[in-house]
Amino acid sequence: MAQMNMTCREHYALTEENVQPDREQLHDETNNANCILENGEPLLEILTTLQIDSDGDCSSSSTKENGIWCSKNALRKKRHWEKIVAAKKSKRKLEKEKKKAKQAENSNAGTNPQQHSKRFLKAITKERVLGAKDSGPRLCVDLSMTMHMSRKEISRLAAQIRRLYGSNKKAAKPFWLYLTGFVEHSLLYDECVRMNDGFINYLINKTENCFLDVFPLEKIIYLTPDSDNALKDIDPQKVYVLGGLVDESIQKKLTYHKARENGLQTARLPIPEYMVKNVNLKNFHSEILAINQVFDVLATYLETQSWPDALKAGVPPGKGFFLRDSVK
Repeated sequence: MAQMNMTCREHYALTEENVQPDREQLHDETNNANCILENGEPLLEILTTLQIDSDGDCSSSSTKENGIWCSKNALRKKRHWEKIVAAKKSKRKLEKEKKKAKQAENSNAGTNPQQHSKRFLKAITKERVLGAKDSGPRLCVDLSMTMHMSRKEISRLAAQIRRLYGSNKKAAKPFWLYLTGFVEHSLLYDECVRMNDGFINYLINKTENCFLDVFPLEKIIYLTPDSDNALKDIDPQKVYVLGGLVDESIQKKLTYHKARENGLQTARLPIPEYMVKNVNLKNFHSEILAINQVFDVLATYLETQSWPDALKAGVPPGKGFFLRDSVK
């Protein structure tokens, strides 16, 4: 036991001897560090070196981008995406330059298709339509007969008004349009707003008044398929009235009787004069057209001064008629 204790003492003494120089060395290094701290610059160099070493260790797995540490994989994906975006921008720019060059080419050649912007074309269309307000022929849709129609028929009428307006905008010689007997917030009004984008801004005169209170009676020609008078020409001094009626139950001569009761001139499209009945299985033939189809006939005639061309443009084959000089 004594021998063991002696051995421990000897071991402790040896340890103390080994530690003592380390303590003295640590004391000297501390003094040196304090001296370096007082001078400032050497310590800053040491810390900078340590920071560089630390950055070097991190750079193996991550990189600093705009002050934010991120993995190399994420940085690689980010740079790849930036290249794709830059390539798309470059491609769009090149396509615009090619388009401009092609437009300049077409302009020099005199073809000049779609040279102007949509805004410019829209302004030209608006100017053309507004020009008809003072000098063009006038067309009125009489909407006072909605009480004779079902909800489904009113929805169809709203769609026909949209198509009629679209055709008038495209026409080389547009009419100035009126909607009379058009009650705001009625079922027809709500359907027109719901189905027709921008309906509130349509270039149309809208009024709740009856057309009889809007135009002089001697200026009115009521177009009805039941009239005995074939329309021969379009007079810009007259107002042509279409009955806004979608009648699936076929209430005969409703518009004709209304015109006659008010002592108005009437006329019909010259379908029998230029067209003949086509033989079909159902033996169906009808001169009753939707208001947009009647308008297409009138607009085409105004431009071409040809009833055969006009009737061909507006009368669909399903009505059971074809032009006299057509080959079946």
